[in-house]
Amino acid sequence: MFEVKSELQKKIEKNVMRVEKPARYIGGELNSIVKSEEDVKMRVAFGFPDLYEIGMSNLGLQILYKVLNGIDDVQCERVYSPDLDFEKIMREENIPLYTMETKTTVKEADIFAITVQYEMLVTNVLNMIDLAGMELYAKNRKESDPVIIMGGPCTYNPEPMAEIADAFSIGEGEEVWVEIMDLCREWKEKGYSKTEFLQKLCEIDGMYVPGFYEFEYNDDGTIRKINKLYDRAPDIINKRIVDNLDEAPYPTEPVVPFMSTVHDRAVVEIFRGCTRGCRFCQAGMIYRPIRERSQEKIKEITEKQLRATGYEELSILSLSTGDYSEVEELVTDLMKFCRDNDVSMSLPSLRLDSFSFKVMDEIQGYKKSGLTFAPEAGTQRLRNIINKDISDEEIYSAARQAFELGWNGIKLYFIAGLPGETDEDLEGIAKIARNIVEIYKELHGGKTGRLNVTVSVSNFVPKPHTPFQWFPQNTDEEFDRKHQLIKELIKPMKCVRLNYHDSTTSYLEGVLARGDRRVTKAVVEALKLGCKFDGWGEHFKYDKWMEAFRKTGVDPEFYARREWGYDEILPWDLIGTGVEKEFYLRELEKSKEGTVTKDCRKGCNGCGVNKIFRC
Repeated sequence: MFEVKSELQKKIEKNVMRVEKPARYIGGELNSIVKSEEDVKMRVAFGFPDLYEIGMSNLGLQILYKVLNGIDDVQCERVYSPDLDFEKIMREENIPLYTMETKTTVKEADIFAITVQYEMLVTNVLNMIDLAGMELYAKNRKESDPVIIMGGPCTYNPEPMAEIADAFSIGEGEEVWVEIMDLCREWKEKGYSKTEFLQKLCEIDGMYVPGFYEFEYNDDGTIRKINKLYDRAPDIINKRIVDNLDEAPYPTEPVVPFMSTVHDRAVVEIFRGCTRGCRFCQAGMIYRPIRERSQEKIKEITEKQLRATGYEELSILSLSTGDYSEVEELVTDLMKFCRDNDVSMSLPSLRLDSFSFKVMDEIQGYKKSGLTFAPEAGTQRLRNIINKDISDEEIYSAARQAFELGWNGIKLYFIAGLPGETDEDLEGIAKIARNIVEIYKELHGGKTGRLNVTVSVSNFVPKPHTPFQWFPQNTDEEFDRKHQLIKELIKPMKCVRLNYHDSTTSYLEGVLARGDRRVTKAVVEALKLGCKFDGWGEHFKYDKWMEAFRKTGVDPEFYARREWGYDEILPWDLIGTGVEKEFYLRELEKSKEGTVTKDCRKGCNGCGVNKIFRC
């Protein structure tokens, strides 16, 4: 029996071959899921606001795709941001944003779920909603429109999107999305209004419905008070976490794309969280406490995933692989399995110790790719301030071991503009690079040969839920001066290359990271002015963003470049990570003294997370 194609499907097929990469838009990949129409009661369109090849490399999307499609009467379908060439055609040919699996319009879904992975995606989020044919502001959307629920790391400060989303899912989604779909089923069966649905939704742990809260402001622009507009809305929305990773759903049959993606390989997540406590690092704070998968479960996932996908490479995923409690045994076993099955293996985030070099030497053999070190700061003094537990001696010892084993390429990651930074710390960046070159020359008869040292400098952006959340960000002029200083110091070293982030992009990231709901109107205006794919350098329109701020009367300096008062109400104070504000303030004071806080695994530091979650 022939499939009867909808008018939308015909339009897509007619136009998709006119674009640069049609595989982004056609669906039908191995392991994608399409259920029979009669079995489906609820539809979720799951949006990733970036290109297909970026979204297909996101593990969180693959996990929730498995969770939702594991519910018998739910169809979860993927949606990605179209590139500019296809978006132009979609608007010209009246093709609304559609799902990959069944080519159904997003507007036909019950829920439009959108993951927001980093700040520079906000205009893409709005553009997807617009392409779907919906109003941007939640208050203007129709009763028949899908409920828009956002999640992901950026929703730990949801306020810049608070007037756009109907709700936010805070934290890990494996369990909460089952509860959301139970409520959705009830909503459809009992005929609740959207408001009634949202009232019940906000009573699910981890769900934030911003329409039930109102912010009052002081004359100086700071927040005076947060009022609840619905009595049963929670005072604090605590994040959701999965306590037992062995029992959590994991995609052993992930969708396999037709085209190459950013991470085109099997991926197994071995643990969540981090114990090191770097004071600038949001991930290390919001993903606490640490939880590990057992070795047996990791091996089971690995075997099933490789069998179901045909991938020829395996990658281990975590914030710091070397911190897995039985890392040597795990890595040794996985390496043997990969060798036996003719699969290559990549191991990011290992410690710079002798075992790691032995492992990397075995994995890479004679074909050694570059190594990555992340000192973050150029001096021990500044590393103590930011609580980065790595010494000069460890850096140089690791470089020496690498060179002795045959490596010729090293990448060094640093951050400019950190609290407490001086020019001496910037000079220390060049000094580390110079000393690494000297070590190589010492081992190679005074020659640099094929040595390639890359110094990569990002710009400090104060992030919510960190000890440095109150600090001002450097101005563009300060960042540019610091980049130039490092550049001049590195210039004489012919085998050292410098990369640094654009200061204007970091500025906008800072505005959006600490923004409140008043920033929303500027984001909407920026989209109207043509801002999309802001995280892509070739598409970023700084002048248009500044025009959007001017037109809407939003002062970006207020959010990015002032020192926030330690006693002021923060836009993200409604969101609970388990880590107490008192802990951040203690860490802030310790940073000013240059005092290091030990790794959590060496003893509890009293962050407060164990009062809510089991550590």
